[in-house]
This record gives sequence, C-alpha cells and structure tokens, in this order.
Amino acid sequence: MVLIELKNMYKTYSMGEVSVPVLKGISLTINNGDFIALMGSSGSGKSTLMNILGCLDRPTSGEYHFEGEEISSVSNDRRAFIRNKKIGFIFQNFNLLPRTSALDNIIMPLSYTAEHLSSEDVRKKGMELLSLFGLEERSHHEPSQLSGGQQQRIAIARSLVNNPPILLADEPTGNLDSKTGEEVLEIFNRLNKQNGITIVLVTHDNKVAAHAKKIINIMDGVVAPSKGT
Repeated sequence: MVLIELKNMYKTYSMGEVSVPVLKGISLTINNGDFIALMGSSGSGKSTLMNILGCLDRPTSGEYHFEGEEISSVSNDRRAFIRNKKIGFIFQNFNLLPRTSALDNIIMPLSYTAEHLSSEDVRKKGMELLSLFGLEERSHHEPSQLSGGQQQRIAIARSLVNNPPILLADEPTGNLDSKTGEEVLEIFNRLNKQNGITIVLVTHDNKVAAHAKKIINIMDGVVAPSKGT
C-alpha cells in the first residue's frame, strides 16, 4: 500500500537575484513497510528532499501525497499535525533536551498531540518505550549522563511515542562508533520487520545503506537508478 508519492517535484531557492534549483523533477513512491536508504553526495539534494518528506519545507512545484492526501499546499496547521502525529524524526546529533530526563524527552511530543491521555498514561507510555530499549533504569538520567548509543535509543523511543507510520532518520549513526552504530541499525531492522514501520534513512555510508531493503540515489537533484540490497 502506498504511503508517500512524490510527483514531478521541484525545489528552487532564491538567493538575491539568483535562483538555485536543488530538486529537479523528482518522482518516487514509498510503500508501507519499506526500508529505504537515501544516498547522495553533499549538495545532491537529499537533505532538501528529506525536509520536504518531513513537512519541514514545501516544494516549489509538484505534488506530495501522504496517505492519499495531497499536502504540498495544505495549511501550516495541517502540516504541523502530520509532522507531529504521523512522522517520527531521528537526527545525527540526537536533538535531546538538555537538563531533561530521558523519560521527559521521550514523552515531550505527547504534550502537543495527546490531549486525551492523562499524565499517568503519558508517563506509562514513556516507561514502556524505555523498557523496550532496555533503558528503564535510566529514566531519570539527563542526556549528559548517557552514552551516545543510549542517547540515540532515547531519540528513537521519542520518535515512536505517537505511533507514526514512518520514521525519517538523518545520518542516525554519524556520531556513533561502529559497534554502537550497528546496534542502532539493528533496532531499525527490528522496527521495520516486526512492527512494519516504514523507515527512510539518509546516509553517505554504503555499509549503513546495506541494511536497507532499497537504496535511492540522489544526484544533482534527480533520482538516479536505485538498487535493492
């Protein structure tokens, strides 16, 4: 079943009187349950594409269908709802709140989307995610008291708190050693295979990309021929 469909998407930035085309007619389909590695060199357009997929930016032209809804031109409020409720984000630098416990970092997104849950239910959900990643004993630890791998697991748990159908991960192993990076990638594999969560992973590392089911190469703002793994 199709989750995301991009049709003839362009993105051009204006720098003074100069127009800089970044995406040049990208069309692609992401199905429910896909695990995709998005690859490309610096300046290829992959980060711009990821920002559009995550409803953080709008295309200059073209169509973006998410769960059948065309969202490239919907209101900011609607985009914010989709971004907060339907998409989980994971970043290279973890983006955890400092001086905030692991539990409170995980449940933070629920403050925007879970009006129907009591504070007790919210904290229970956060503890369930901590337990899922083997970090229940770290619930009161702040990010500075956690290892890089633990911080990234907290970030992944946070991305799952709203039960989104898709995770967007931007170089999620970039600040981790190779062993810890492999452990994080195995978490993505498990979430994809056991929970059916769609994952789009931005990376420049072929070894990281090899964990995905499909590789999409972005080159000079267009999709180059992709290959499975």
